[in-house]
Amino acid sequence: MNTLPPPPDPLLLPVRDPRARDLVLDYADMHALVADLVLPGDASMYAMSAMETSRELIRHSFYRYEFATVAVTHSLFALEHVLAERLATDEPLHVLIQRAADAGLITAGLAAELDRGRLLRDKLTQGVESSAALRPLRAVAMVRAVFDAVSLLLRPPPATEATAADAGGPQPEGGLARLWEEHLGALFPDGFRGVDFDGVDLVLLDADVAGLVQRELNGGLDDDGIACLWNCIADLDKIVPLINEEYCASYFTKLRAMAQVAAAPHLPAAT
Repeated sequence: MNTLPPPPDPLLLPVRDPRARDLVLDYADMHALVADLVLPGDASMYAMSAMETSRELIRHSFYRYEFATVAVTHSLFALEHVLAERLATDEPLHVLIQRAADAGLITAGLAAELDRGRLLRDKLTQGVESSAALRPLRAVAMVRAVFDAVSLLLRPPPATEATAADAGGPQPEGGLARLWEEHLGALFPDGFRGVDFDGVDLVLLDADVAGLVQRELNGGLDDDGIACLWNCIADLDKIVPLINEEYCASYFTKLRAMAQVAAAPHLPAAT
């Protein structure tokens, strides 16, 4: 008698959601639909992760129609985070949007589109709307509004808002501390644990830089630490161009920027 268990069912590949039949011809056409949703390179890792996820949710609404609506609500995480940082206040999203419009940071039309996304999120929370509320094309427009707003909000403040330090005075030590706090809030890229590029293990490199930056913040690096930090920067220079995944490349680009700031006081003396 054969006592082996029956073989598992074959893996079912995703199929097109019939509700998306009038959207594009095939999945490859979804790439063009979201092609102009470009991540701003100077956003925090948290904001970039939320924005990239929202873009990919729209792309995959080809297979699950509801993903389009979820994409809009997820993009609001990035918007709220960036608004709170730029305005230096922690208030409800509709207040933050209005404050940004009043301050001239975003246009009134853009603020109205952002608030429509916020209202949709609230209706979903209250059970008034379902996750199939939006067609993917409408979701693209609403997510694009978030991308546009974030890009505007990340622009440097005008000269009238600049501080004496911004105008050329000594830079505060908080620069490295701010980068460190941002790094602590960033998630290590999924799927890249145990991965190495050109012999450089990404997890170990991340941990080495983090430990050296902590030591610099907590009293300064000794000669061995400085040498190790410059070696890490050399490794980052080598591996970043080899990373072909957007979030991972951005994560390690920002890691390199933080390492460079930590190493800047320890440049070798000119000879």
